[in-house]
Amino acid sequence: FLFFDDCAGNEGLAFEVSHPDFQVDEEMNLVARRDVMDSGTVMFIHGVNEQADDMAQVDIVGAPPRSPQTLREILGLGQIQPYRSKRALFAPRMHVNENMEPPFPKVIGTVMSPGMENDHIFHMTGSGADQDPKGVFTINRVTGEVSVSQELDREAISSYTLEVSVTDLSGKLVEGPVALLVDVNDQNDNRPIFKETRYAGEVLEGSPTGTVVMTMTAEDADDPRLQNAVLRYNIVRQSPDKPSPNMFYINPESGNIVTVISPTLLDRETLPTTQYELEIVAQDMKGRDVGLTGTATATITITDKNDHAPEFTHSLFQANVDEGSTGVAVNLTVDDRDDPATGAWRAIYSIINGDPTQNFEIQTNPDNNEGMLSVVKPLDYESVVFHTLLIKVENEDPLVPDVGYGSSSTATVHITVLDVNEGPVFFPDPLQVTKMENIPLGSFVALLNATDPDVLQSQSIRFAVLRDPANWLSVNPVRGTVNTSANLDRESPYVHDNKYTAIFMATDNGNRPASGTGTLVIHLEDYNDNAPYVHPSVVRVCEDTKDSVVIVGGRDRDIHPNAGPFKIELGKQPGLEKTWKVSRVNNTHAQIMLLQSMKRANYQLPLVVTDSGLPPLSNSTEIKVQVCTCKKNRMDCSSAGSYTVSLVLLSLFCEYTVSSPAHPIL
Repeated sequence: FLFFDDCAGNEGLAFEVSHPDFQVDEEMNLVARRDVMDSGTVMFIHGVNEQADDMAQVDIVGAPPRSPQTLREILGLGQIQPYRSKRALFAPRMHVNENMEPPFPKVIGTVMSPGMENDHIFHMTGSGADQDPKGVFTINRVTGEVSVSQELDREAISSYTLEVSVTDLSGKLVEGPVALLVDVNDQNDNRPIFKETRYAGEVLEGSPTGTVVMTMTAEDADDPRLQNAVLRYNIVRQSPDKPSPNMFYINPESGNIVTVISPTLLDRETLPTTQYELEIVAQDMKGRDVGLTGTATATITITDKNDHAPEFTHSLFQANVDEGSTGVAVNLTVDDRDDPATGAWRAIYSIINGDPTQNFEIQTNPDNNEGMLSVVKPLDYESVVFHTLLIKVENEDPLVPDVGYGSSSTATVHITVLDVNEGPVFFPDPLQVTKMENIPLGSFVALLNATDPDVLQSQSIRFAVLRDPANWLSVNPVRGTVNTSANLDRESPYVHDNKYTAIFMATDNGNRPASGTGTLVIHLEDYNDNAPYVHPSVVRVCEDTKDSVVIVGGRDRDIHPNAGPFKIELGKQPGLEKTWKVSRVNNTHAQIMLLQSMKRANYQLPLVVTDSGLPPLSNSTEIKVQVCTCKKNRMDCSSAGSYTVSLVLLSLFCEYTVSSPAHPIL
């Protein structure tokens, strides 16, 4: 039987036995696992728990002789030999407290060897001995005492695994190596630390008692298996402390903060503030006074629910609006006790009666929650003078079930339309007419029609030209008749897509005269007043007649039927047809061919082009023909000669013969 007393009830006591044939049972008896025949053997028993750590040596003495039971045992037949264990090197698990104070070294335990001789010595290796961190532990080479040489920090290294062996003086291994475990015992040297210094949470007003608001969590670096790291939470301060200093409670173990105040008192609109600040303390050692503490702050916001309907500040709003104008007519104001800038406070306005033609629109001003009633379609004094609108206001978020919208959530708006002198209105606008270009000056073009919307007033109207880009038109100021003051030219740059646009103004004689504008669009029909011309005006041919062909086309500023088809032919000068030939290609183009070789030079070729108008117009013109040298698909015109002699001058020297069908030019 073993006796071990740690003066604390031996809680958590465990034993280690160095001899493999023995063990300590639950009643602290040392019992053999099998037959033991090695008398004189020394073994060690190591007892350890959180409060104590001790070791005892046990010598095994001789057992009483046994009498043979059977003939087989007498003869030694089939006898089972008892297990004999070798004397073993024993390194008990050792423990050392962190933060030990000097002096050092301090003995923490002993390694034992039953077969230790005078010429035997102990060795220790591993992290903490001859490996980093080096020199933390040392072993007495003769006695086997293990010592710690410095202060330890369990939070840095919680345990060390070393190896111990026995050698003779020559270094020959005698026993081992065996493992030596050294545990660093925790001391309560770390305060609880919250992950953040300030925490934020929120709870909806009217929430039931016991509603979880948030969770506070702190960490302790000490051994989590010991009370050194077992935390308890507590609220030490609430600010403000109204209506109760204990509106919230924190679960000591979980850190959950819950509401204690009744739902009725948790009313955001009646509380002195919407934010409460709690000072939370976390304490280790299960919250005992000896425990270390850490502190954090929790800010809890009481959030709003839509338990108040918006109400108009007045049941009747009034506004005056000028006819013909648009924009905001009146701002509607409401009161709402819910949290501003939330859906429970933000208002949505709607017109529920009095606007069949949708002349009005109402929007919410995001800055002050007012309803901006606007005129979006101009009002007409002559049609309706008074408008009565019924407006409703609601919140973006739905109201809570036990709250509804009352009569104060609707209001009446009276709009009075003020008479304004309105400008005359043209009809139709635009006015469109069709005229032939080049009609005589002073010709009638159109009659302008403008009426004054102010039918309740007797006012006259006068007309004037406001915009006439080409200065082609004039208007009678009283009758509104428009006549030409210049030729209408369809080919003018002021005409686009055969249309000429002018703007006229009509002004009444009101107290404050008002004016209106109207547009006149003249569609111009084409007259054959532009002769056609040939394009291009410069062509090139080869001096070799077999390659001397070019294509030219007719063009006309007029349009169909006063343009193409075009007839292109040689001029009337004698002798041209012997050197040049013009033949039709299609309705708009003709082919010019050189009939005989000519000296490389630049020539002016007379042509006549005629359009298809009724009557047709012809144009006698000339094109420049460059006669060039052509070789291997290349045309060389750079060295073409120039002549200053014209066909007319040649006829003075050659009375009957023309030496050149087309006269050269510089």
